[in-house]
Amino acid sequence: MRLTKTYSQDSLMLGRIKMVTIKDISKACNVSTTTVSKALNGYKDISDKTRDLVLKTAREMHYFPNAAARQLKTNMSHNIGVLFVDETNSGLAHEYFSTILNSAKEESEKLGYDITFISKNMGRKNFSYLDHARYRKVDGVLIACVNYKNQEVINLVNSEIPTISIDYAYDNRSSVMSNNIEGAYELTKFLIEKGHKKIAFIHGERTSVTEKRLNGFFRACKEGGILEKKEWVLEAKFHDTKSSAEATEKLMKLADPPTAIMYPDDFAYLGGLNALEKLNLSVPDDVSVVGYDGVKLAQVLRPKLTTYYQDAEMIGIKSVRKLVEIIEQPKFCVPEQIMVSGRLLVGGTVKDLSNKRNTSKK
Repeated sequence: MRLTKTYSQDSLMLGRIKMVTIKDISKACNVSTTTVSKALNGYKDISDKTRDLVLKTAREMHYFPNAAARQLKTNMSHNIGVLFVDETNSGLAHEYFSTILNSAKEESEKLGYDITFISKNMGRKNFSYLDHARYRKVDGVLIACVNYKNQEVINLVNSEIPTISIDYAYDNRSSVMSNNIEGAYELTKFLIEKGHKKIAFIHGERTSVTEKRLNGFFRACKEGGILEKKEWVLEAKFHDTKSSAEATEKLMKLADPPTAIMYPDDFAYLGGLNALEKLNLSVPDDVSVVGYDGVKLAQVLRPKLTTYYQDAEMIGIKSVRKLVEIIEQPKFCVPEQIMVSGRLLVGGTVKDLSNKRNTSKK
């Protein structure tokens, strides 16, 4: 349509894009504003020809519904808040959580929602998480990484704003959980099947995730008849190379060191690898290792790291789908814990000790 192209070019020549209205579309199509409104909102009492003309013209004129008007009409902002506070200071460079957030963003957009990060600091103003969520008029909040026991977080969860949490479950609230019990269990069981009886576990901070992984670790050890030693279970920090290096050095200097070490995550393993190299120990000849998360970084190391892949992309997708369900169907939505399983990725960092003849040749 020549009229539409002239309209757009004139707007750009003014140095800014003019906000197209329903009235503009009605003039371009020579139909009433009521007809335009019906076409844009999918009403059936207009002809297909008219509807197609209106929709085509709206696209060509770069028409977007007025967000403020839509919010007044529907009482919804179509905006999802994301609460992400990474204490490891990795921010969005944290590969596991960045994958979750990226997939959550893409799924939100597919469902017609924008993303806004929730913070306590806005310029010189000091908000609570709840105040900021209300200020931004978000329809719901995805709690992806934070101190879940912080009172300000709890206040947000207990408010009128729908929330969903990742890897932490609040009473009567929905959550999406990576199956950490299963992951630690599968890793430990794999090491046992490879003949390892001296298995150390360097775990992260004492969070609900850590407690579940310890549960899986101890269960696999019990089933495999493996002796547990307190000195072989050490605490470090998630996504922290320094604390994992220190724990690794402590383990390997024991009078009875382990033959295999489990790390809290793939990135933390890099610290352990540095410590082992300083001790002139090689992987897997001198000690076997496994990580956790299955991030791309771990798969380019040589030897390739044996680890447990967490389906971060699916966690992001399912968390947004559930949150939108809570937002749009509050009367029919039941709180639930959604479990997302991962899978074992076998690399070259675990030595097979199950054949005694091979181990005797070392």
